[in-house]
Amino acid sequence: MLTSRILPSTFVKNLVLACAAALLFTGCDFLEVEPKQSISSDQALATEQNVRAALNGAYNDFSDIDLYGGQYMMSPDLLADNGDVQWVGTFASPAEIIRKNIQTNNAFVETQWTDAYETINVANNVLSALDQIEDPDERERIEGEARFIRGALYFELVRLFAQPWNSGDPASNPGVPLILDPTRDITEDDNVTRNSVQEVYDRVITDLDSARILLPESNGALADTYVASAFLSRVHLMQGNSQAAAEAANRVLQSDQFELAPTFADAFNNVEDIPEYVFAIQVSSQDGGNDLNTFYAASADGGRGDINIQSQHLNRYDSTDARGDFFYIDPETGDTRTRKWQDDESDGANIPVVRLAEMYLTRAEANLRAGSSVGAPPVDDVNAIRTRAGLDSVSTVTVDDVLRQRRLEFAFEGNLLHDLKRTERSVGDLSFDAEELVYPIPQRECDANPEITQNPGYTSC
Repeated sequence: MLTSRILPSTFVKNLVLACAAALLFTGCDFLEVEPKQSISSDQALATEQNVRAALNGAYNDFSDIDLYGGQYMMSPDLLADNGDVQWVGTFASPAEIIRKNIQTNNAFVETQWTDAYETINVANNVLSALDQIEDPDERERIEGEARFIRGALYFELVRLFAQPWNSGDPASNPGVPLILDPTRDITEDDNVTRNSVQEVYDRVITDLDSARILLPESNGALADTYVASAFLSRVHLMQGNSQAAAEAANRVLQSDQFELAPTFADAFNNVEDIPEYVFAIQVSSQDGGNDLNTFYAASADGGRGDINIQSQHLNRYDSTDARGDFFYIDPETGDTRTRKWQDDESDGANIPVVRLAEMYLTRAEANLRAGSSVGAPPVDDVNAIRTRAGLDSVSTVTVDDVLRQRRLEFAFEGNLLHDLKRTERSVGDLSFDAEELVYPIPQRECDANPEITQNPGYTSC
């Protein structure tokens, strides 16, 4: 069975916690039934208020430090590293990841799996209770948000725990199990096999495209139609569907709801969202966590100083590139650290998951590859990023130019491994589809589910 799927008592406990966190916005109305652990999930989702609270709980889980609160960015970057950074921390799990010698009981990998499936189950519970929402517009919005959460997480799972789309046959390569209904009782019937990579991608696109249609143009800090489009641009780019990637990115760029920050430095360490943020995880002194700050920042900035930036990375920047100056020397150790995750504000800083800069470079690359002209010419999109960084404009660009800008612009933001895989570039001596660059299925899952299979290169389940 998927051990990360939530038992009824656990789901209700999480719903109670979500309700407590959401009292300022919604309020909750629970049945007075004792003991609390025996309340069924059907009862817990029997009111509109509680469905809303469950959705808030899904967002809270979605932003957990093991997911988009940091690890979906940091861990893949460590796996993709080939000398740009050095891990000097005492945690064994990140050390295994950067060495490309991941054990099946790796705690960081396990929580990226289990927390994702727990959050997916909460989203599935919300989707199962949509008939509790009376207002049809609200029902559509809530469905869209739940579908976005589920689709985004399945996208992360399939590209971390399975071979990339462009390796072999995605229709036969094992992906991850697709669970689309709420899990409320665990039996042997819940032992599931892995769906194919193609099946998972198909579901991701279905969920995100549905979310794009259902969600409004503006939804505060929560997912809206443009957030769904931004994630779709990533999915299509991973699949090599350049035309669709360009169109998805273009929807965001032509929305007139976003703009690049005036300087590169302005795009980071913001306690409130800025117009460059298409989607960001909300962090404050009262709620949320930022694992990127924890591991990248110096102790003076609330971090552990576990990741040192090496000269190999610093040498990638031209002398006039402002991004090459966005580093500092740790006053305690003398090591170089990125300023991207330097939260020196007591209120915490939000984590940009998708910045508008990505949409410019996605549209440019996709148009170049497809020979299309969706939106602006690729050279204009690239120059928007170059000039903001203090570089001269260019008159022509190639795909390689775009990929270079992506590496410099999004360093330490979680894109590197996926960019290398989709473009079939190696990580040192390892091919883009090497066994070492795919996470193992966690041992905890193998022990509980006899139907699941392990990835090649790891001890069989």
